[in-house]
Amino acid sequence: MRRLGLSSQKQGLLLALSLGAALLGGSASVQAQTAKPIPELVQKNGKFALMVDGAPFLILGGQANNSSNYEGALPKVWPAIKDMHANTLAMPVAWEQIEPVEGKFDFSFVDALVTQARENNVRLVILWFATWKNTGPSYAPTWVKTDNKRFPRLTNKDGTTSYALSPLYDTTREADKKAYVELVKHIKAIDGEQHTVIMLQPENEVGVYGPARDYSKKADALMARPVPAALLKKYNKKSGDWNTVFGKDADEYFHAWSIASYIDDIVVAGDAIYPLPTYVNAALKDPLNPAQPAGSYASGGPVYSVIDVWKAAAPHIELLAPDLYTPTSQSYEKTLELYARKDNALYVAESGNRPVYARYIFSALGRQAIGFDPFGFDYTGYSNYPLGTTKTGIEMVKPFATVYKLFGGMDREWAKLSFEIAGVGCVRAGRPHGSKT
Repeated sequence: MRRLGLSSQKQGLLLALSLGAALLGGSASVQAQTAKPIPELVQKNGKFALMVDGAPFLILGGQANNSSNYEGALPKVWPAIKDMHANTLAMPVAWEQIEPVEGKFDFSFVDALVTQARENNVRLVILWFATWKNTGPSYAPTWVKTDNKRFPRLTNKDGTTSYALSPLYDTTREADKKAYVELVKHIKAIDGEQHTVIMLQPENEVGVYGPARDYSKKADALMARPVPAALLKKYNKKSGDWNTVFGKDADEYFHAWSIASYIDDIVVAGDAIYPLPTYVNAALKDPLNPAQPAGSYASGGPVYSVIDVWKAAAPHIELLAPDLYTPTSQSYEKTLELYARKDNALYVAESGNRPVYARYIFSALGRQAIGFDPFGFDYTGYSNYPLGTTKTGIEMVKPFATVYKLFGGMDREWAKLSFEIAGVGCVRAGRPHGSKT
C-alpha cells in the first residue's frame, strides 16, 4: 500500500513520531501502541482511501457558507449538518481572522469549531482562505491587502494592476506560510490525538480571471528562463524557455507552475509540523470546450488541462479537487472522469446545493470518490442562487439528506469495500435514458 503524496520528508516525520513514542517505554509504550495514526491518503491497486484513525473514511460532507466562519454563526451550522446526515463539515478559516495584526494570532474560532464539532460527532475539513479565495485576496488581512509594494498584485497584459496577488514574490508567500504554519501548529496542539480535523485545503479556487498570467517585468524575465526540469520530464520535452517549450500554452502553464510551487512550499512547511492530507480545489474550465481561452476561467488554477503541471510543481499536495456547479449531466460526469485519475483521488470539494446535484453523489462514489462536499449548508439564510437553490432551510437539505441517509451508518463500510474489493464502486451512474440534463 502506497501513501500517496507522502514525500520522504512527510514519511520520515511519521516514522520518527512512531519510533520516538515506541522508545519511551513504560506507560508511554502502551500509549504508543493504542495511539491512532494521523489521517492520510493512501493508494493500493489503483484505488484510493482517506484513512482516518487507521481505517478508510468516506466524507459525506457539507460546506458552510463563506461568512459562517465565526463562533456566533455555528449554532446555525450544526443543525443543517445534522439534518443532512453528514459526517463532515468543511469550514473556512481566514487569514484575516487568525492574524488581523501581523505577528499576533487569534485561534478562538478554531478552538470553538473543533470543540463543537466533537460535541456534534462531526469531522472537519479546514479551508485556508489566504492569498487566494476565489482567485482574490479578499480574506487576507488588511495589512496585506493595503500594501501593494510589499505584497504586489499581478500586472495585466495592458500594464494595469490586477485585483489578484502575484505568486512570484517571496514576501507574500512567506507571510502566508507563517500564518498557515501557526494554524497547523495549533491544530496539532488541540487535535493531534483526536483527529477531528481530517484534511486541509490550502487556499481556495486559485488562479486569475482576465489575464492568463502575471505580465510584470519580473514575470517576463522568469518566462525567459529555462522550464524547470521536473516539468520537462512530465511532458517529455527538451530544454528551452517557456514560450519555446510550450508555445500557445506557455502563459497558463507558467502561471500554474508559479501558483502550484507557491502553495507546495507552504504545504511542506505545514507538513513538517503535522502532516495532514492536503488538497487544492479548482474553479473549473468547461470540460466540453478544451479550446476555452485561459483567463475566461481561473487561469493558473488546477483545471483539468494543467493537472500534470500541478502534479510536477506540487508533489506534496495529495490531490486536486473539482468545484462542480454545472447542473448538466454531460458536463458534470465529464469533469468527474477528468479528475478521477490514476495519480489523483477523486474528491468533490464543492458542488451546488440545488436538488439536481444530489444525484451526482452516486456518480462520484461510482468513481471511488473519497468524499462529496456540496456548498452552502447552514441555516444562516444565505443563498448563492443561481449556482445554488433559492431555499435556505430544511427544503435545501432534504435531497442530500435522502442520499446520505441511505448509508445509515455504513459510510465506513462503503469506504473499506470501495478501497479493498475489486468492482465495488465501479458502477457509474449515468443520466436517465433520453435525458439531456
